[in-house]
Amino acid sequence: MDEFLQPLSRGAEISSAEIIASMILAFVLASMISYVYRYTYYGLSYSRSFVHTQVLASVITAMLILAIGNNLARGMGIMGTLAIIRFRTPVRDPRDIIFLFASIAVGIAAGALVFKIALVGTASFCLVAIYLHWAPFGSRREFEGLLRFMLPKETDEEHQVKQFFDSYCSSVQLVAVRDAVQGDVMEYAYQVRLRDPSYRADLLDALHSIPEISEVNLMMQRQTVEI
Repeated sequence: MDEFLQPLSRGAEISSAEIIASMILAFVLASMISYVYRYTYYGLSYSRSFVHTQVLASVITAMLILAIGNNLARGMGIMGTLAIIRFRTPVRDPRDIIFLFASIAVGIAAGALVFKIALVGTASFCLVAIYLHWAPFGSRREFEGLLRFMLPKETDEEHQVKQFFDSYCSSVQLVAVRDAVQGDVMEYAYQVRLRDPSYRADLLDALHSIPEISEVNLMMQRQTVEI
């Protein structure tokens, strides 16, 4: 087993066992990366095809590296062939590119028979991806949303609305105020940040308890918006 964990020396002939081990390792590690990608995915346009692409890209990359070996002529020939192929598939999220690049890197390491690097690198990448998924690292506006409601012009209910804001929101900022219903009603728009995500229903129930308020709508900001 130890000989499979050692890098291929220059000029050495690749055995069938090394080829099989390389292809299997590329498949297994790329499958692990794709599983982490699916587990940590945010967004509305999840693609099963992209997950398959990660695994297939790793396997085909390992095969190319095995085929090239230390032969410069082979490398130049494969580079020329790949230059003819144009990949026009748009990738919306830079994170998707990183996961695809990780799968290709695993294929390169497996094809070069540096199995230790492939194993340790995959484990490190997956652990970091899971950590970033759960950690608040990079978060800027958590539990933030846009609150809209209507109140009559001459009303004393604004102070009660502010009391509810103090109870359920950590920050409130008035965004817009405009006339509605031929000037008899004022429409308010606030940017709010909840103290806790569970307070969303409580805040809406509290606002609905005000007799003169109407058209209460709280739209929470999504972490990923795709068009």
